[in-house]
Amino acid sequence: MPVKKEIKIQNIVATTSLEQPIPLVKLAEALPNTEYNPEQFPGLVMRIKEPKTSALIFSSGRIVCTGAKSMKKVNEAILNIIKNVEKIKIKIKIKPKAIVQNMVASGSINIDLNLNSLAIDMENTEYEPEQFPGLVYKLPGTRATFLLFSNGKIVCTGTRSESKLNEAVDMLVVNLAKKGYK
Repeated sequence: MPVKKEIKIQNIVATTSLEQPIPLVKLAEALPNTEYNPEQFPGLVMRIKEPKTSALIFSSGRIVCTGAKSMKKVNEAILNIIKNVEKIKIKIKIKPKAIVQNMVASGSINIDLNLNSLAIDMENTEYEPEQFPGLVYKLPGTRATFLLFSNGKIVCTGTRSESKLNEAVDMLVVNLAKKGYK
């Protein structure tokens, strides 16, 4: 019987650029949903209610957006950022393209796992149960890193697309099957 896997994206970190300078002090003064403290950090933090995301905006026009659970939501957040920037009379002339830097997903592979034996049997693992109840597994040949828990729950980080995420989970299941988990 094939493994019943469930995986859901929890967070996407994406970057983009408005390709023009942004006056962060003016933006911070004009908008209530921002924090800007240049002595501590060079970027302005903008919190967006819908979709619930946060963005770091730099004076160069570069943006790092976090918190979205889909690419649709990433693009909606960027449009909201542009609307906010345009409130201070700065016209954005381009349609910025979001580039995914990292996806975090969680779910289950519905298999009980013996983390002690996996830590011994599999390469690229770290397991210190006194420190943390999950086993860290870096999937060879990919950017994906998993947290595996004994109840079959998983967290995956490091992929940059939903297809790569699903491939990584499939490879994890194959690697576990080779160790006798089905």
